[in-house]
Amino acid sequence: MTQPVIWLGVSLKMYFGYQQTLQWCREVAALARQHPAIQQGEIGLFILPSFPAIPAVAEIFHGTPVRFGGQNICQAENGAWTGEVSASTLQELGGTLAEIGHAERRRYFNEDATQIAAKVAQALTHGLTPVLCIGEAMPGSPQQAIALCEQQFAEALAQAVAQQLQGEILFAYEPQWAIGAPQPAPDSYIRAVCAGLQQLATPPGISHRVIYGGSAGPGLIQRLGGDVDGLFLGRFAHDTAALKRIIDEASTLAQAGAL
Repeated sequence: MTQPVIWLGVSLKMYFGYQQTLQWCREVAALARQHPAIQQGEIGLFILPSFPAIPAVAEIFHGTPVRFGGQNICQAENGAWTGEVSASTLQELGGTLAEIGHAERRRYFNEDATQIAAKVAQALTHGLTPVLCIGEAMPGSPQQAIALCEQQFAEALAQAVAQQLQGEILFAYEPQWAIGAPQPAPDSYIRAVCAGLQQLATPPGISHRVIYGGSAGPGLIQRLGGDVDGLFLGRFAHDTAALKRIIDEASTLAQAGAL
């Protein structure tokens, strides 16, 4: 299968209820069926709903190129982990991606580097693409951000490397200070950091693409150009009209050969 030129992902977090999630997904599925860039594989689109909606979401996106996955997975294979969802269960439901290490999980659930590394290994073991969220807590220089992200990336891959696992990772660069902000980080800053992250060396058998998240919305993908492989969208894509605009912008960029 040809790799998409640009990846666009949407996390619904816990903004929508069950029926609202399904209605939004129906609108996105209709958009995906009609949009040439998605149908032709130029734009890769993935959706991360809440876990209870995944079986219904799988039916809605059946027959479309849209991929879906979970906003988290357990660091263990199975067992006495009350309230958790395993990578194998997500795979069994048809999910192909797992978001790992989001800043909110680190902050509110005290996820540390060891847990995140275990989750990355679980995802790769079960054929899931990790959407690995990494980013600095406070603004600084692009060079400082790149160095910190490189360290976090190495820590997150530690168990996968030890187990000689293979697969692709979507590296979601999300400066924590930009998440939920009115505006994303400055364009020049994002471009510098993402360009540096694209050059990171990865272990044998593991590849990575760099997508930007953190108050990403319409207009941003064209301003970032070839320094980023896509966007990880939040609330700005919860309006399907805004999502269509972003897909149109990404399609124009892909066709122009900017990436």
